[in-house]
Amino acid sequence: MPLDPAFIGRTYPAVEVYEVGREKIREFADAIGDPNPVYRDRGAARAAGHQDVIAPPTFPIVITARIGEQVIFDPELGLDYTKVVHGQQRFVVTRPVRAGDRLIGVLTVDNIQAAAGNDLISTRVDVSTEDGEPVVTAYSMLVARGTSGVATSDPSKA
Repeated sequence: MPLDPAFIGRTYPAVEVYEVGREKIREFADAIGDPNPVYRDRGAARAAGHQDVIAPPTFPIVITARIGEQVIFDPELGLDYTKVVHGQQRFVVTRPVRAGDRLIGVLTVDNIQAAAGNDLISTRVDVSTEDGEPVVTAYSMLVARGTSGVATSDPSKA
């Protein structure tokens, strides 16, 4: 079943505050194999001009993935998660995520379109401190395979 384009522009409010800890930053840096000391050592971070350790630029995925579940599992949208693959991801960083940040995110559905028998749903998560300071905007596109109702003769594209 095709996704409803009436969802374009729908906003999902912030549901919880994510407190960024030094240990979470270190674990993420370890997971992606980045040895940069500003992600681990407060002294190195201060020497680089930061108040505390900072997170790698892709760290916000930890926060935005949770927030994205609101649209993914919205029963009104009717997205079949078993047919979903991740299509694109990008971050526009206003300032680095820092240890001690208390972050919230608001998700907006930017677009829904059909392409080659699939539905593409593009979302934006605006992440800010709980005091309203913008930190990062995450853009994501998911592909719901074989849901648009557009016929295709190639089963590998369904």
